[in-house]
Amino acid sequence: MALMLSPLAAFASPWARRPQQTLVSSSNSRHAVVLEMLGYCRGAPQRLVVGNLVVAIVGTASASALVRSRWQQRRHRRGKESQGMRAQLLSHSTPTADVQTSPSNSVDGVKDHRSLAEEVRKDFPALDQRIGEEKPITYLDTAATSQKPQAVLDAIGRYYSHSANVHRGTYAMAAKATEEYEDARKSIAKFIGALPEEVVFTSGATDAINLVAQSWGIANIELGDEIITTAMEHHSNMVPWQLLAKRCGAVVKYVRFGSTGELDLQHFKSLLTPLTKLVAVTHISNTLGCINPVSAIVDAAHRIGALVLLDACQSAPHLKLDVASLGVDFLVASGHKMYGPTGVGFLWARREVLEGMPPWKGGGEMIKEVSLDAEKTTFADIPARFEAGTPPIAQAIGMGAACEYLMSIGMERIEAYERHLANYLWQALSEIEDLQLYGPPPSRGRAALLSFNDASGEEVYPVDIAVAVGEDGFCIRAGRHCAHPVHQALGKRFGSARVSLGIYNTTDDIDRFARSLRENLEMLRDGEGCTFDPEDPDACFCSSDRARS
Repeated sequence: MALMLSPLAAFASPWARRPQQTLVSSSNSRHAVVLEMLGYCRGAPQRLVVGNLVVAIVGTASASALVRSRWQQRRHRRGKESQGMRAQLLSHSTPTADVQTSPSNSVDGVKDHRSLAEEVRKDFPALDQRIGEEKPITYLDTAATSQKPQAVLDAIGRYYSHSANVHRGTYAMAAKATEEYEDARKSIAKFIGALPEEVVFTSGATDAINLVAQSWGIANIELGDEIITTAMEHHSNMVPWQLLAKRCGAVVKYVRFGSTGELDLQHFKSLLTPLTKLVAVTHISNTLGCINPVSAIVDAAHRIGALVLLDACQSAPHLKLDVASLGVDFLVASGHKMYGPTGVGFLWARREVLEGMPPWKGGGEMIKEVSLDAEKTTFADIPARFEAGTPPIAQAIGMGAACEYLMSIGMERIEAYERHLANYLWQALSEIEDLQLYGPPPSRGRAALLSFNDASGEEVYPVDIAVAVGEDGFCIRAGRHCAHPVHQALGKRFGSARVSLGIYNTTDDIDRFARSLRENLEMLRDGEGCTFDPEDPDACFCSSDRARS
């Protein structure tokens, strides 16, 4: 069974110092097979020694051909049973629905728990991609970015077929562009139960949080004031508050998470004081998968007069959101994580809060009247006051289309379906021996994402796992997920591997991934197929740039 260990436990470094041997290896060394990594190593040509075979590496192609050959040979030697499983895994025509780890065919009124994905999968053209000629991809990285339905791609394409700037021209194309842009704002407002004028388009959730910090924060945070956030936040909901506190002389406090990977609510309440001005918290942790108790947080914060900002990046595409029910004062989300385009997000704030905020960025669009006398320059009403310059028009229209797409399915249906996926994923991975899972079990409520690490005691790193299952077409994340403090608390310097699901994923995807993970872990634990050298973490593409965020 998998190990569900305390995220606050201090884990010893899992590797011992050893001679560097990234390119020179014996035939039984874990570095004898380095997958694609050799093509990215600095310096060329390189000399690779595998057993008694010497090969001069001049570029990616020769390295790739060699390591793929060695990888396939070792898989072949696993025997007929392993070959049979692999054939079933890679054959897109072989049915896998009969392999289940859960007997249930009904979830919260959803008669067939696979029907939603089977219904919508055809809407996502990116999911038809293949590795080479035979391996279909299985996309399991929706927490990093979601795939885009055809409805979103079409909406963006329609705008670019008649593109014009918004809120400026009187000609037909300009009027049409403005109408589509403002219709997108209405769609987003409807999606979260808000008024359109309370929705501000930004370049993303990071930009939205910085807008609050640099506008509301500069106007309201003073020397000695306190901002509370949590140790499980994405960097975008942590670093802006650190910068603001440094500028204003304020203090940032961090709520810890407990042994189950859940927010310590009692610790949060103990941090609140009359000096607390803002609480900034994620709705769903992008690493631990826990769903935070927003109502309890809001009630406690409002009781002492603090405002609450909710980072809804990981919840907006998965849970039904209603800002009135949530009771928060600010809410941010990112378009690309909710089946929309990159380069756009939004800030929602209560109207009275938004109206009291000064401009952050200056330029066109955000003004009423500009004078050479700065005291006479006046600014636009909300939300235009915060949308300086030409906005991300096509992206905003695409994000509006994404909201309409999700609403056409029904967020209650999506939430119920993904709750089932979350349960199924946890059960499937918990049955893999020596696998450490992070976050609370499904019985305590969690999202359909799961971070994990090998706990066998062997030198198997997250990037090893991601590269290995990637050979089977599974797209997962490896690294620190823009959540360094979480992994520091977990004692995992090189992060974790993460699977995150969306509406297009099925229990069959989970079954096939679990089989691939189990088989590849067996090989990696035997010292085969490793790509990562902790003694020289900057030596290759996969172990430096990817692990940095």
